[in-house]
Amino acid sequence: MNDLLIPLKEDSRFPMYRQIYDHIKNEIQKGKMKAGEKLPSSRILAKNLCISRSTVDMAYDQLLAEGYIESVPCKGYYVCQMEGIYFDRKKKEFPEVNSGQKPSDTVYRWDFALNGIAPGGFPHNIWRKLSREVLSQEGDSLFQLGDPCGEPGIRQAVAEYLHSARGVDCDPGQIIIGAGNDYLLMLLWVILGKNRKIAMENPTYLSAYYDFLHMGSHILPVGQDEQGIRIEELEKTEADTVYVMPSHQFPMGMVMPLKRRTELLKWAGAREGRYIIEDDYDSEFRYKGQPIPALSGFDQKGCVIYLGTFSKSLAPSVRVSYMVLPRELMNTYLSLEHLFSVTVSRTDQKILELFLREGYYERHLNRMRAVYKNKHDLMVKCLKDMSHICTFSGENAGVHLLVEFCNGLTEQEAVFRAKESGIKVYGVSEYRIQKTSKEENMVLLGYATLREEDIEKAMKSLKKIWEN
Repeated sequence: MNDLLIPLKEDSRFPMYRQIYDHIKNEIQKGKMKAGEKLPSSRILAKNLCISRSTVDMAYDQLLAEGYIESVPCKGYYVCQMEGIYFDRKKKEFPEVNSGQKPSDTVYRWDFALNGIAPGGFPHNIWRKLSREVLSQEGDSLFQLGDPCGEPGIRQAVAEYLHSARGVDCDPGQIIIGAGNDYLLMLLWVILGKNRKIAMENPTYLSAYYDFLHMGSHILPVGQDEQGIRIEELEKTEADTVYVMPSHQFPMGMVMPLKRRTELLKWAGAREGRYIIEDDYDSEFRYKGQPIPALSGFDQKGCVIYLGTFSKSLAPSVRVSYMVLPRELMNTYLSLEHLFSVTVSRTDQKILELFLREGYYERHLNRMRAVYKNKHDLMVKCLKDMSHICTFSGENAGVHLLVEFCNGLTEQEAVFRAKESGIKVYGVSEYRIQKTSKEENMVLLGYATLREEDIEKAMKSLKKIWEN
């Protein structure tokens, strides 16, 4: 099939890729598209519909993931066998916005999501190539249990990347590979021991907060200013560990300057057994000036525990993170009677190792920085046009901006108005681990997952509903 007529609507509350996905899925469910029938290539369909190829790729990827179509190498996309599968024709799949359903069921036209990647952002072709290469060369040994800290190759590649890109001087023997930061924080809890008193900025990254909470740690909220965590408040606590994001604090977006970093290191070094957990979750994306070196790069006393991840730069589903431990803590872990098995498959570790070593990761980051910078610049332009409504901060890094209202609008009202118009924005109060009596007036806008044309439309709508 070289022709596929899909009636796309510019004014639909669903994005283009969703309309393509819905149309093809419905045609398959109704039996109008038969098993084995070939779909047009993404290039041809994009040309016929006068849209970007990445939009079609997103629709095809979703259909692939759900098993409606399959990809045959060097041939194309084909409809899968659906015989024997029952589809409920009466079920209303996409409820109307504002129909009284729970907030989690609301369908939004535009979602300023704080997680996710740009449409078409994942390097599918390179990943497939490396996957085939790894599976064809490594043999059966690839499917045996490997090093509990991660394969030597990926640990060496990560160490080299951190040295060149983040100024972290470590050897591979200090690195542990794990499936996401949740796992690594759990492992760290085992290494450091129970009953830790952990200071966290307020607001902060909730996933880490709940990790510590579930592990029985005593959490001590600490205030912050425009430079990050307040050291004078930290010193008044009984904390023996502090969790920070100095390169781009989430959610407030500030970058911790060198003077504050020095003060934080001084706090850690003042007493035996104090540690700083540095979460460097999105330092790859900086659009002005040079990347800020990691706090770990200034550590002379072995008190910084460094966390990094590929989930933000590649895709949330790529659950590969890494932790750099001070040598003393790594020795503590290796001395345990039984080490945890590594939670990332050796196959994925090898693919990622090649992705790093052969320069694909650097090229991927360069491409994504350009994509996100265009979206960032468009967001900044739109927000400047709303200067009578709000101010903004956290620009020039990461993939979200902090918006503070100056026209008397509260966070609650801003979120509600946006929701009524089918737009999802995120209140800062959601990320507070200690609520304040003061009424909030700030929201967060992520821009990674939206197309530029959608950003422009959504921001025009927000300007209209927030200025009245």
